[in-house]
Amino acid sequence: MCNRAERGDTQKVLNLFGAKRSARFNEGPIQTHPAQPGTVIRLEEGQRVLEQMIWGFPVALPSKRDPTKKNKPKPVNNARFDKLGTFWKRWAVNPKNRCLIPTARFAEAIGEPGRITEAWISVKDQPIFAWAGLWSESHEWGSVYTGVMTEACIELQDVHDRSPVILDPEHWDTWLHAPLEELYMFDRPYPGDRLLIDRTATPWFQRKGAAIDQRTPL
Repeated sequence: MCNRAERGDTQKVLNLFGAKRSARFNEGPIQTHPAQPGTVIRLEEGQRVLEQMIWGFPVALPSKRDPTKKNKPKPVNNARFDKLGTFWKRWAVNPKNRCLIPTARFAEAIGEPGRITEAWISVKDQPIFAWAGLWSESHEWGSVYTGVMTEACIELQDVHDRSPVILDPEHWDTWLHAPLEELYMFDRPYPGDRLLIDRTATPWFQRKGAAIDQRTPL
């Protein structure tokens, strides 16, 4: 599952997606982690807008010590495509709650415990690409979003068995407008020959305060 991503230059994102800054957009860090601010493209009165939201839907699980109480919410930053018709249906079925996540590259943790490093994945012919997403308003963190995941291509299997749903430009409007049943055409691995995989020696846990959610995506 993806826990780290970079969006690319803001002006380039605006130009690429034909979007305008939302009134709620604030320039933040290029790289984002779960439970931290990130950026999405969503529709507002038919216009694509760039907006800042928290990465991860807040989910509070019951306390093991006291089942009548709930723990502090944790960010569910990835949504499994095969659960868009069940757990995620209330958002996925409504085009209003779909978004595009501008992404220059995303990272996965690879390696043995104690020697885990970053592997960065990007698209060769798209310096900034669109990752399919869902968004909503939450009581806990305000506007939030999550990235939709599907099966990874063979070339990524040693990195992770799942990968972001990458949408080519001709499919952006389909994701933002089409009925849910038409979206299942995107539930397939992105072609490995179009991806660039950078298996680095950079330690995964080098960043202080980086919020890492290691749970299985819902």
